[in-house]
Amino acid sequence: MTVVFLRLLGAAVLLAAAPVARAGELAPYRALYHLSLVSAKSGSGVVAAGGAVLDEWGETCDGWTEQERFLMRLQYAEQGDEKIRSNLVSWEAKDGLRYRFDERRENSGEDGRQASDGDDEHPSARPPGPAAEEIKGEARLDGAGEGGTAEFSRPEAATLALPKGVLFPTAHTAELIARAQAGDQLVTRRLFDGSDLANAAEITAFIGRQIAPPAAQPGAPAIAPLLQRPSWLIRLAFFPAGSTSGLPDYQETIRLLDNGVVGEMLFDYGDYIIRAKLDDIEALPRPSC
Repeated sequence: MTVVFLRLLGAAVLLAAAPVARAGELAPYRALYHLSLVSAKSGSGVVAAGGAVLDEWGETCDGWTEQERFLMRLQYAEQGDEKIRSNLVSWEAKDGLRYRFDERRENSGEDGRQASDGDDEHPSARPPGPAAEEIKGEARLDGAGEGGTAEFSRPEAATLALPKGVLFPTAHTAELIARAQAGDQLVTRRLFDGSDLANAAEITAFIGRQIAPPAAQPGAPAIAPLLQRPSWLIRLAFFPAGSTSGLPDYQETIRLLDNGVVGEMLFDYGDYIIRAKLDDIEALPRPSC
């Protein structure tokens, strides 16, 4: 469950070979999300959750960069708290054909190590310790709509053949926006984000009706320009590579704006549901190319 959550954050907040969506339509930004527990079944043992995600999504002349710091604490009824941390750095070419990734993870519940108290309100408070797991590598596609190869250097040297039609995270986000703008309601694609040594997962997206930009309310704080955009509620179902059960590993609902900003995320793991609420956002500069 824990690894699934980390993989989801790396892909979702993170999200062609999709020529229908031009790279210039996506906006570089820095955003802070806070995590909270929405609901939990009695058998899950989870009674509370907290934490934050600090995501910085930048633009270079030839690609998109992401730096994400993630911190979550799960509180259980009959055992101690579990702290989960992740640092992700990635780069993806604007043509959607190349992708580099480096992610470090730490879970205080896996080997009994406990992170220090008082550092749960901001994910950049402390980087993962030396015992953290690291997944690093790069991937390349042979062309738009073609397959390719992923080369891992950590946790071990490994090579993975990528199937035809696979997308990397930013290209997948661009694809969802383009299909939503076209009025499509159902989209199924393969996504490779480098979160583990397994092959690309299959993601089925159910796209709702377009939501108009929010209107300013008298006396309320001003709405950031990045958020004054149309959006869609999108339900994502994640199926692991090679799955034959017909049931997704997990599901997620996001509010995706037409500039690539994710306004809110809801993660449904069956036993419990976690919300990632956007608390702060700022635009980042575009490169002078």
